[in-house]
Amino acid sequence: MRNFRQDVKTLATTWPFTGREDELELVAVSSATGRHGLVVTGPAGRGKTRLIEQALRGTEHTRVTGTPDAQGLPFAAFAHLLPDTVSLHRAVQLLSGVRLLVVDDAHLLDEASAALVHQLAAHGRTRLLVAVVDEEPAPAAVTRLWTGELLPRLALAPLPREDTARLLAAAGLEPLTAARLHHVCRGDLRLLRDLVTALDASGRLTPVPGTGERAWRGAPPVIPALRERLAPALRCSGPGARDTLERLAFAEPLPVYLADFDLDVLERLETDGLIEVDDRGAVTLADPLHGPVLRATTGRLRARRLAPGADAYGPALDAEQRTLAERIERLDVRPVPTPVGEWLVAEGAPLPAGYAAVRARYARLRGEVRDAAAWAREGLRRAPDDPGCRRELECAQGRSTQAGGVRPRAAVAAGDEVDALYEAVRLGVPESAAGRLPAGSVLARHAEALAHGDGPALDRAAEALQERGLLLYAAEAHAQAVRAHRDPRAARLSRTRALALAGRCQGARTPALAGLTLGELTARQRQIVTLAAAGLSNREIAERLTLSVRTVGNHLYSAYTRLGTADRAALPWLVEPPAARSA
Repeated sequence: MRNFRQDVKTLATTWPFTGREDELELVAVSSATGRHGLVVTGPAGRGKTRLIEQALRGTEHTRVTGTPDAQGLPFAAFAHLLPDTVSLHRAVQLLSGVRLLVVDDAHLLDEASAALVHQLAAHGRTRLLVAVVDEEPAPAAVTRLWTGELLPRLALAPLPREDTARLLAAAGLEPLTAARLHHVCRGDLRLLRDLVTALDASGRLTPVPGTGERAWRGAPPVIPALRERLAPALRCSGPGARDTLERLAFAEPLPVYLADFDLDVLERLETDGLIEVDDRGAVTLADPLHGPVLRATTGRLRARRLAPGADAYGPALDAEQRTLAERIERLDVRPVPTPVGEWLVAEGAPLPAGYAAVRARYARLRGEVRDAAAWAREGLRRAPDDPGCRRELECAQGRSTQAGGVRPRAAVAAGDEVDALYEAVRLGVPESAAGRLPAGSVLARHAEALAHGDGPALDRAAEALQERGLLLYAAEAHAQAVRAHRDPRAARLSRTRALALAGRCQGARTPALAGLTLGELTARQRQIVTLAAAGLSNREIAERLTLSVRTVGNHLYSAYTRLGTADRAALPWLVEPPAARSA
């Protein structure tokens, strides 16, 4: 592995393109011969320009860019392509030979340039790829590109958490830091890059012993981009706004209620989108970056007065730990809010080892093995010899005698008898657990299905495990079903499900998952399967992707062949649920 500082320097200059395979395919296809093009929209910093650049690598094209300083000059964006004085009609004629035109920052085009782009789209001889910031006012001729259905529109969603995690892991950042950066940057890749670069330059990325990774704890560096993000909050909300925002910032992550504030000020802040109020009357800052930046920019004496005592978080942290432990006991590890634990880690405050061990186990049961290891290390910072955290770290790292965190019974602490029995099931030897797992539990159903070599029953057990958030166990049950099915098509579908779930488990490797292979879908096939799984008809998919109905049908047929199913109702299994992507 390269050292971290070298990686961060690389990121600062050439941020690697990560994820967005389906969007990349769509842009590339839209620029091909026979297509009219595409409009890519999204907030500033989301990666619209980079997506288009990546899709067009090695492809000859012409580029124009809107700029705020030239919005009053006719055809300013096209100055390098047109003579000094030209009519709109003549400009269209002169550019008719351009086969592929990229228009960046189209919301900043002068009116004449916007009209020219619209006319080129209407004439249809020039393929257009247009990037627009959708939070800014744009010339009507630009917005009519998609509202008038001249070009299809791709609204670019935030980079999913798993893609952000891969991007930051390549830079040597540990999982909790990656999760924090994803949360505070909210899909703004430009801010993410600037913040990572500033963290490195300011020395706020500290080595995590024994990992080769670095972590960010404590306050952010108050770089210009962060001040710019905070400025509207301090400029637009009138008297009392900053005082209220600072009080909310220093109260984080504990809830503060309406009765504690001036309601007139709160109403203005809510109108400006700066705070959120839930059904219980709890008030929180809307932007996750505002709290850290306000705390970092508040004067020292005022910060001392506003900051709660160290013991203020104890009861809330204990409540989180009890909730996690109860959910583990019920074998229900679906996502739950843990704001206090996450805030303490982010601030670099000591995290009790008992909480850290439970939080690590919760993550491990969900298949988030890298997160589990990071939580265990947080507990070991304060209590280096804590057995619970050490055991969870070994399991997450796969250093026990069984791969993927399965440990021998001799190493299991009191109260973990069920874990030990179920580990035998995961290893494919359910006989030793027969009749000894909790009657009627999903674990017992898994063991029974495996003991009988019942492929359909194993798939049903996997469905129940996935519903409870036990993604790694669900992947393993589907993998075991592959070997139990007599029907080759059913076996291929179980393999697909196993691989889809295993892909969400942060690189976990276990004996049950060993040897699984599957022909990969193309980016276009994945895109069409995802839309079909969401319930769209072939015709609706064709209209959305500007394809023929026959082409959609052919792609689906090829996908069915690879996935081992011809049942459209089974498609939701083959794509990751939206809730999981945004968690």
